[in-house]
Amino acid sequence: MEGHSAHGHTGQRKDRKAIGADKLGTGYSHHLKPLHPIDLHKVHSVNDMVLQMKGASFGARSLGEAADVLEAMVKDKDCYKVLTLSGAMTIAKMGLIVCDMIDDGMVDAIVSTGALMAHGFVESVGKLHFKYEWNMNDTDLYYAGYDRVYDTIELERNLDDIAVIMAKVLNEHPKDVPLTSWTLHNKVGKHLHENTEGRGILKSAYEKNVPVYVPAFTDSELGLDVALYNIEQRLQGKEPIRFDPFEDLDHYTDNVKKAKKLGIFTIGGGVPRNWAQQVGPYLDLIRYRVKEHSNAHKYWNQDDDWYKRFNYAVRVCPEPVHWGGLSGCTYTEGVSWGKFVPREEGGMWAEVLEDATIAWPLIVKAVQERMKK
Repeated sequence: MEGHSAHGHTGQRKDRKAIGADKLGTGYSHHLKPLHPIDLHKVHSVNDMVLQMKGASFGARSLGEAADVLEAMVKDKDCYKVLTLSGAMTIAKMGLIVCDMIDDGMVDAIVSTGALMAHGFVESVGKLHFKYEWNMNDTDLYYAGYDRVYDTIELERNLDDIAVIMAKVLNEHPKDVPLTSWTLHNKVGKHLHENTEGRGILKSAYEKNVPVYVPAFTDSELGLDVALYNIEQRLQGKEPIRFDPFEDLDHYTDNVKKAKKLGIFTIGGGVPRNWAQQVGPYLDLIRYRVKEHSNAHKYWNQDDDWYKRFNYAVRVCPEPVHWGGLSGCTYTEGVSWGKFVPREEGGMWAEVLEDATIAWPLIVKAVQERMKK
């Protein structure tokens, strides 16, 4: 077997040589792009570094290409830009990057986990997170009121403090109007705008009129605050606040429907990623399942563009595709669902299989520097 394998390989080389050296590909002959070693002598900024990485391989190249996609997305005036967030990014001190993306016009809507917004809320009112030390015992942490998130500690008293603010915000909400995640976050952002000096995600979102959706709202500290508030309302014989997540879905869908183009920048995966991406299939289902109904005119307008797919997409998530989970699914897979414009039709994608706390700051800073130029 070994001899046969060697003989076959030798035969293959002879066959290729028989073609003639002048007929072998040069790389350029097939429109391939040459790569270059990273030259640190040419690096004088974050953007210089990211451009150097684009000309390398593996994770470096995907990061460099992600910056190009984000830049194109931001510069496209017709593009409605969606940022989706999961993972413990605010407790990991990535919150001001979100603020920068909002303030610099890189974001028109945010879809997030509730925990991420809760820890960001803590940060925006001046509370601190602390470094977890290796010799700390988790049982001891529990009794001391320290909640651990990997290598970082959230103080239980921080969460108690924001619950007080939440109660003030909820007291101002009319009981006859259903609450949604985006309207609640807008109200919290207004409170932060009026009462705090520092920066914060919800504050920036309020000031820039960027809606913040949390589809799995009850899976969060702020969701529990609303639930506890309603318990107290019932105990006092008062009407609780009604929460309607479908109002979030309709509000987001209406904004997407008005857009000429769509872009999505995803950190992690999970519910935020899929909730944001499913808008294309959702509009398709409305178009094909509802339009024959006698009252379909309430939803259906022949002049509306109901066929929506994301033109630009960046994902920063180390989840591999072979586990079969949504957070690892490729944009190619998303094409089959009608969520993304395929590359052959002009779609621009970049998938960065890296730790977001490393890749995300580099991508955003590089694009910030390009926009200043």
